Amino acid sequence: MIDLRSDTVTQPTPEMRRAIADAAVGDEQKREDPTVIELERRVAELLGHEDAVFVPTATMANQIALKLLSRPGDVLIAERHSHVVVYEYGGPAVHAGLMVLGLPGNGGRITAEQLRSAVPQRTKAADQAPTVVSLENTHNNAGGRVWPIDLLAHTVATARELGLSVHLDGARLLNAAVALGCKPSAMSAGADTVTLCLSKGLGCPLGALLAGSSPLVERARREKHLFGGAMRQAGVVAAAGVYALDHHVERLADDHARARRLAEELHASGIPVELDQVETNFVQLDVAPLGLERADALARLREAGVGLSATIHPTVIRAVTHLGISDEDVERAVELIPRALLAPVKA
Repeated sequence: MIDLRSDTVTQPTPEMRRAIADAAVGDEQKREDPTVIELERRVAELLGHEDAVFVPTATMANQIALKLLSRPGDVLIAERHSHVVVYEYGGPAVHAGLMVLGLPGNGGRITAEQLRSAVPQRTKAADQAPTVVSLENTHNNAGGRVWPIDLLAHTVATARELGLSVHLDGARLLNAAVALGCKPSAMSAGADTVTLCLSKGLGCPLGALLAGSSPLVERARREKHLFGGAMRQAGVVAAAGVYALDHHVERLADDHARARRLAEELHASGIPVELDQVETNFVQLDVAPLGLERADALARLREAGVGLSATIHPTVIRAVTHLGISDEDVERAVELIPRALLAPVKA
């Protein structure tokens, strides 16, 4: 099976497994695990922040951030198809007591003008009002789209002007940085809090980090306990993250190149792919023009030996390139996908 369902299906490489086996460990809850401490230090520096905290998942990191930046009853602004709105299952309401205002995005991006329209003029101190905005880069449901640096900076600056705190869900931020050829901190330093996931393009088995100022991260460490995310000898997992920072960041460009190759060949074969939307390692295919239902299309592909996955969009499926996909896999997928999807629909 050529598994293009997601970049979360990656397996640790043999070299990463050796780093895990050789990791120096200690009690993470007591701040005695040297590998966790090193990973936190490096990620904070990478993202342009004072400190970072290691947690099991990016969802936990996002939820801790939203809780830190708001009070129960406040309003969270986010693009309506963003991860915190769609895939965290009401977490902002459950954990932080937030109302969610989802704004329609363009490529997963919301504008400064939309923020201005979403923040009402308060007539009294008790009025409910937005206090935090969450931005996602790259944007999953938009197909791995990247925020241009100037647009992101303008949106963040407008949020500040309006008195909003800013959380950056940068689960795939390193994909965005590689795509733009910039330092990650160029996109993340202006946010109050930033999430970075290790278990997607970086190929780690699990783990994420939340970065921010030292006072915010100190509070985040307590919230991590409350969320059940405190660990013991977590260096065995953090070692994978340290290894990935050294060896798996620049190679994200290979994933992007393979996604571009896949998209161009599928488009040339008659598969509905919008090439201008392929910016990182996602390729979205709309099966409606082919006269197929999404479930039927995915079943045909599985039978042909290629794994793709559904998206939030009813007729769109996706292929995601990652550490486990080679040039040969892409060339084979270019043959198998059209053969499966362009075959006549059975009556």
